[in-house]
Amino acid sequence: MKPFRRAFRRARLCAILPIVLGALTAAVPARAANAADPFGHWLNPHGDVEVAVAPCGAMLCGTVTWVGGQAVADAADAGVGHLVGTQLLRDYHREGDGGWQGQVFVPDMGETFFSRIHQLDPGHLKISGCILHGVICKSQTWTRRP
Repeated sequence: MKPFRRAFRRARLCAILPIVLGALTAAVPARAANAADPFGHWLNPHGDVEVAVAPCGAMLCGTVTWVGGQAVADAADAGVGHLVGTQLLRDYHREGDGGWQGQVFVPDMGETFFSRIHQLDPGHLKISGCILHGVICKSQTWTRRP
């Protein structure tokens, strides 16, 4: 009788396991499953500013988590004394093309500009700061921090 019970339990487990695994997979947020999203830690092109990009309600925001090198001096020259904790990416909302639109604070200029973010691939973000609501823009490509 015991071998029959063991076989029955094994068969039941094999039948239930795919259902349980499917439910667990469905419970994982889409962001975790999608490597091509802007959320995470990013480095500027010089590698001396790290920004944590995260949801802010329905919006996207980015806050400085680490600075080094010339970035500290450049920010201080513009009157920004403490860069860590400064929100660089502000109030971004999704655009129809999959990008984001909001405002970027440029510490070495001490100014905020109209901005767009496009994810080039899972490891790179293109951040554009613009004047005249997008007529003249300057862009940087940020790299995802491992």
